Amino acid sequence: MRRIEIYDTTLRDGSQAEGISFSLYDKQLLTGRLDELGFDFVEGGYPVSNDKDAQYFQRVAEMNLRHVKVCAFGMTRRKGTPADRDVGLRGLLDSGAQVITLVGKTSAFHATDVLQVDPAENLAMIDESIRFFVEAGRQVIFDAEHYFDGWKCDAPYTRRAIETAARAGASRIVLCDTNGGSMCEEIFQITRETVETIDVPVGIHCHNDCDLAVANSLAAVRAGASHVQGTINGFGERCGNADLISIIANLAIKYDEYEVLGNRGPEHLTELSRYVYEMVNVNSDPHQPFVGRSAFAHKGGIHASGVSRNVASYEHVEPERVGNERRILVSELSGRSNIVEVATKHNIQHDRKLMDKILAHVVSMESAGYQFEAAEGSFDLLVKRCAGTFRPHFERLNYHVNVETREDGKTTTEATVKIRIGDEIRHEVAEGDGPVNALDAAMRKALNGRFPALNNTHLIDYKVRVINSEAATAAGVRVIIQTQDETDLWGTVGVSENIIEASWNALVDSLEYKLCKDEEKERS
Repeated sequence: MRRIEIYDTTLRDGSQAEGISFSLYDKQLLTGRLDELGFDFVEGGYPVSNDKDAQYFQRVAEMNLRHVKVCAFGMTRRKGTPADRDVGLRGLLDSGAQVITLVGKTSAFHATDVLQVDPAENLAMIDESIRFFVEAGRQVIFDAEHYFDGWKCDAPYTRRAIETAARAGASRIVLCDTNGGSMCEEIFQITRETVETIDVPVGIHCHNDCDLAVANSLAAVRAGASHVQGTINGFGERCGNADLISIIANLAIKYDEYEVLGNRGPEHLTELSRYVYEMVNVNSDPHQPFVGRSAFAHKGGIHASGVSRNVASYEHVEPERVGNERRILVSELSGRSNIVEVATKHNIQHDRKLMDKILAHVVSMESAGYQFEAAEGSFDLLVKRCAGTFRPHFERLNYHVNVETREDGKTTTEATVKIRIGDEIRHEVAEGDGPVNALDAAMRKALNGRFPALNNTHLIDYKVRVINSEAATAAGVRVIIQTQDETDLWGTVGVSENIIEASWNALVDSLEYKLCKDEEKERS
């Protein structure tokens, strides 16, 4: 098997994406996680550019890393400046990193028009910069910037640039599709010619401006590249970088001849993907291949029926192989197979009459504006109600919400809730930042003491969508609430022409689902 090195640049190239930022602590945590998973290289940043990156290299030197090599990123020396006097190169050396990733121009056009240097001087900058680090005992990875554009404009010069880097002692030559504009066949052909040109291992670094970064990276590997650079979840400037999640999954599962991550397998890819999303406080992409929440979700009845008989009918790989899970969605498109699949956990036999009853309720409720795809908690309760197994933990008597704006412009919100728990009536009031927050606070006060498990339950998202906008302010609304406890995340839904009532219904379902879930765990 041919070994393919995986080089992660999430902490440097990925942080250039709009809205993405890593703290110093984040950078250390992610480095440790990538080391545990068998990544070969992690690019920690540009230590000369800012204090955080400089501190990172000091901290990472104290970490007990077992496998991954940490790389410091920088550029070739400035024109007219000796390598040993270049501030940037000295800063890279002082970082203590044992691997230096140097980016240099390999396009004659960029050398003359962007750097505004003579092409011969550009080659000297590449040569002297690499030798500076090699003589200091450091390993150098040379990132050939604008390589494919340069090859297409002036192949002889671009070839001379990488040959110069190889002679100077670079351990790897990485071909960069910096503008992300190359097609797969171009990547394959140019990479193959490059592999035949030099003896140094060749790598690939693709950007996603044509939505081809993953495909182009795989094409380069097929052409002989043995080193792949990219970012977790494809984070990066403009349209992003090649997504290492998809690249690793494809190489490990779709091909038999490649070894990646030390053959540890891709089972942790979903966990890694979501870990990074949480770290940068960005919502994960549900449709992301392999690891998205919808990657193995089946909505149409015929799909669910097919998967129930043979998962290969509508899935190209078993979700467990990448650490994901299969989901059967429930909607007006559902057939009986969807209902059976989702209701299985309730130990309901394949009772055709009961399945038809559940399906009829789903279709009727969705025609009224409900949506259960993101509200598995409400659907779970719907199944229990149809089966006659649901026993409410409390009964609403009444609630009241008051929103008051004073003369000073300050707005206050207060909610009063009156419920019955068994033979006891609880009447509580609470303030909140808004009506839903106030209702949630009042409900928790009313339920406090009887259901201590709710103390570890938190609302984490709240969405409102107008159903029939043509009705203007009298339109119905659908409220989706996402709730989380120590181990699970679930959604609930409420629909009404009154946004407070819709919110109340979703909130009550959220609390009831939690209490039912915990009771089932205790019984099992």
